[in-house]
Amino acid sequence: MKRPSERFTTRVENYARYRPGYPAEAIELLRSRCGLKRGAAVADLGSGTGILTELLLRSGARVAAVEPNAAMRAAAEAALGTYPGFRSVDGSAEATTLAADSIKLLVAGQAFHWFDAQRAHAEALRILRPRGWAALLWNERPTEATAFLADYEALLRCHAADYARITASRADPVSMRRFLGESMEVATFPNQQILDFAGLKGRLMSSSYAPEPGDPQHEPMIAGLREVFYRYQHDGRVVFPYRTLVYFAQLR
Repeated sequence: MKRPSERFTTRVENYARYRPGYPAEAIELLRSRCGLKRGAAVADLGSGTGILTELLLRSGARVAAVEPNAAMRAAAEAALGTYPGFRSVDGSAEATTLAADSIKLLVAGQAFHWFDAQRAHAEALRILRPRGWAALLWNERPTEATAFLADYEALLRCHAADYARITASRADPVSMRRFLGESMEVATFPNQQILDFAGLKGRLMSSSYAPEPGDPQHEPMIAGLREVFYRYQHDGRVVFPYRTLVYFAQLR
């Protein structure tokens, strides 16, 4: 079993190209409620290839992108190195290496389930300034699945042995309330991707649970994915819907 920090090393290209971004409404919430503004000091924990980091940089914030995986960190550096507010940090949610009382807003996009929540909470309290904010963002498939998503889910359960175990802990409100406290709030926004087959395949292969080439389940999974795509495509595209969840609170 790979350590969480190693699970995406071979998936960097697909992750950077095919993972969904976050809707403008989610970033606006961080502005209106959580202190995101020009010049604000923000820490993006488990920042990966910088999908959320870039949106924060566009707001004018100074962003420390904290990522333990060297390959993902390098991809973010290549993509975002020209932003004056970008800083790449070799660290983790549990040990960011950031200075105490240095951060106004702490965020994590699609990463909280990989954290040791107790140690990450202690580190968050150390690096956040008084009255600092934290926000955990997720792109999740809607609870009321379309026929396409139902078949996509069935494909994963058939071929991806790690799928159920990993997804069981994603966007878990109980764990996030322990991290954020009883004042935690949640906001939900619609989001989607429109994907051709290459995009849908890349989206699947960006997931840490998807069997990679050489695994006996890889080829059957891709064959099944092709069947699902052609069953639901329109003009060579499928709509992949999400609901973007933002859990947020003031920690201190």
